[in-house]
Amino acid sequence: SAPIPWWTCPVAEIRPSDVVVGVVHVDPVVHRDDRGSFVETWRREWIPGCREMVQTNRAERVAGSLVGLHYHRFQADYWTVPDGLVRVVLHDLRAGSPTDGSTLCLDLGGDGSDRHKGLYIPPGVAHGFAALTDATVAYLVDGTYDPADELGVAWDDPAVAADWGVIDPVLSGRDRANPIRADLPTDLVPVFDADSPSGGAGMGGAG
Repeated sequence: SAPIPWWTCPVAEIRPSDVVVGVVHVDPVVHRDDRGSFVETWRREWIPGCREMVQTNRAERVAGSLVGLHYHRFQADYWTVPDGLVRVVLHDLRAGSPTDGSTLCLDLGGDGSDRHKGLYIPPGVAHGFAALTDATVAYLVDGTYDPADELGVAWDDPAVAADWGVIDPVLSGRDRANPIRADLPTDLVPVFDADSPSGGAGMGGAG
């Protein structure tokens, strides 16, 4: 019988996180033939209720670098690691979230099909990564750069208790200066939006 056309096959396995509500793991199906491979890296319908992604960013980081923790009250991210391997750390900052205070650590990227896996991060979830090898991180965002929404939490905050997988990481000045969670101003604490299908943050502070 004739082979089934790739465009009629499933394109991804979608798995909501059971650690941080609103976070979604995406494992795209890789279609291969004698010419090589093809993979869909993003579909908006994979994340019900998410906004349109309007910008793509690309970060090149050397092994031992650490970025984070960053968070946004109004912006969601979708990450892939097409080259290299990183340890991702997520921490739920959203007041009222059923997983408020939960930390998720996972590796993203690697060899073979693993380098196509994606991670959706809703607003209000602090995020960062450590480069376990030289790595490229590509991320879609649903908002353009807004300095008022570029916020951070200390990477080594005991309340986060992250396992970054690196020793003596290289950090930016910004990330070395991020406050611990307990010192975040009340008006900068994101609020869980129970009406958002993707589990994002509301538009107000916790106060």
